[in-house]
Order: sequence, then structure tokens, then C-alpha cells
Amino acid sequence: MSKYTSFPEPSEDHNPFQDPSVIQHSSSTDYPTLDLYNPFDTRASGPPPPYEAAPPTSPPTIPPQALPSRTTPTEPRNYGSYSTQQPVVNAATADLLKKQEELERKARELERRERELDSQSRSTGSSSQKNWPPLPSFCPVGPCFYHDINVEISQGFQRIVTIMYYYWMYSACTLVFNFISCLSLFCVDTNSGVGFGLAILWLLLFTPCSFVCWYRPVYKAFRSDSSFNFFMFFFIFFVQVVLYVLMTIGIPGWGFSGWIVGLAALKTNTAVGVIMLLNALVFTAQAAMGVVLLKKVHSLYRQTGASFQKAQAEFATGVLSNEAVRQAAVNATATAAQGAFTGAR
Repeated sequence: MSKYTSFPEPSEDHNPFQDPSVIQHSSSTDYPTLDLYNPFDTRASGPPPPYEAAPPTSPPTIPPQALPSRTTPTEPRNYGSYSTQQPVVNAATADLLKKQEELERKARELERRERELDSQSRSTGSSSQKNWPPLPSFCPVGPCFYHDINVEISQGFQRIVTIMYYYWMYSACTLVFNFISCLSLFCVDTNSGVGFGLAILWLLLFTPCSFVCWYRPVYKAFRSDSSFNFFMFFFIFFVQVVLYVLMTIGIPGWGFSGWIVGLAALKTNTAVGVIMLLNALVFTAQAAMGVVLLKKVHSLYRQTGASFQKAQAEFATGVLSNEAVRQAAVNATATAAQGAFTGAR
């Protein structure tokens, strides 16, 4: 009895499907399967039919061309020809790199301007910020103005301000040339001493005055969109252009080597006459460029939105904010009031 109630050893585990009686009946063909024998069928009589194994059926054959192509996990999918995609990718990459370089360049330019303006605002009025005229360090006189077109002038007006600066330098060079021409005439004709003396005066007077009186106003006008400086430039530069025309004419005794003086000098000395005629040609180009630049600045002035009313307002604000003007007005008012009080007594 203990044989049937005790648990078998692990090595003696009994498999019920390995029983000889089960194996005998499962391998016999005398017993049909359940799907062929229906015990509830009343029409059937006798024992169930013997089991007949179904003949093996071969799977349908599919032509090789109809089979879908499968790719292995390591095989890349074909999304198109690499040779057709590479130019498009290269063009797009080059465009992105170009835009990135442009943005980086603009960022560096803005950062540089910000540093310059910040440095200027921290030390406004200090002599270290004044960089024009560029005098050597051993000179006892230092620079008088801060001049930097790339920093103070907006990008849209940098070109015209640069041209005006070069035009001022050209005007200074023509005055030096005029001094040389009058000196050469004085060497061959001592009666032209007055013209030579006036040539020295024009060189010493017009070179700094032209910078201060018409170049600085146009510089400040484009720097801060100042209507008052625009009107100051138009008035003074128009007078300067008229003076350039007189230089071109060359009235004798005025110190200008124009056409009249140059043609007259040909009778005295041919070489001196040629030098003075070249100077007259330079004066002619100077006057023509002055007219062109005056019209150019006026066209840009109309685009900035400046007006005469703004100029009046800027002038009034500048006068009232000037400490020297206010102190002079207070002193004048006090003197007038004291005089009126004394007269009343």
C-alpha cells in the first residue's frame, strides 16, 4: 500500500502518457478521431468506421517573382539614389552655413559697437575719447573731437558721411595746391604778393573752419537725426560752394589760382601758367562735386523726416539747456532790474 501512497523519487517520476496501453491505442488505426465519429447520429449503426489518415498535402507554390522582397535588419532601405540627394543636401548645408556666418558677423559688429558706445558713455567729455585730429603724442595740443564713422553713424548713412569726410580732405589739398601755385607766381612776379598772402590766409582759415562749420554739422546731423544741424550744414555749405565757384573763376588779387589768373600767368611764365591752370581745373572739380553732394545730402535729409519746426525746437532746447546761456540771461535780467530800480529812485 505504501507503494501507491508514497511520493515517487525524482528519478522515478512517472509519465502517464508513456503508459504502454496508451501508446498501443494511440498508434492503432482502428479508432477514428472525434471529428469523424458522431455518437448521436441515429442513422449510423454498428461500430464507428476505422481511422483513415488524411493524405499529406503540399503547400501551394508561389512563383519567385510574386514573393515580396524582405530586407534584413542590417540591410539599409532604398530611399532614392544617393547621387541625386547629395547636391540638394550640399546646397542646403552651404546656405545654412552662409546664413550662420552672416549672423555671427552681424553679432560681432553689434557687440563691438555696443562696447564702443558703452565706453564712450562712461567717459563722456574725457580727453582720452577725443581722437581727431590724430596728433602725435609729443604734440602739446591734443585732439579736439571724437570722430568714428563706423561707430557713431548708422549703416545706412555711413557712405555719404565718409564721402563728405573725403571731400573735406580734398578741399584742404586744393588749398595747399593753391598756396603752391601762388608761391610759384610770386617767385616770377613780385607784384602778386597780395595774392600770395591771401593764399596763406585761406589755407589757415578755411581748412579748420570748413571742418567745424559744415562737416561737423553734417556728421552730427546723420549721427543723431538733428534737424538743426541739417539746416546749419545747408546754409554754410551753400556759402562754401559759392566760394568754390569764385576760386574756380580766379579773380586777380584774391589769392585764388583760377582760370583768369592762370591764363594771365601764361604770358609771364609758361610753367607757372600750367601749374595755375591745373589748380583751376582742380577748383572746377571741387565746385562741381560740392553741388552734387549738396543735392545728395538734401535728398537724404528729406528721407529722415527732419523739418524746420524740429530745428526750431532743437535750437530752443539747446539754448535753454546751455548753462552759459542761462547764466548770461540771468545776469542780464538782474542788471536790467537793478537799473530800472535805480532809475525809479
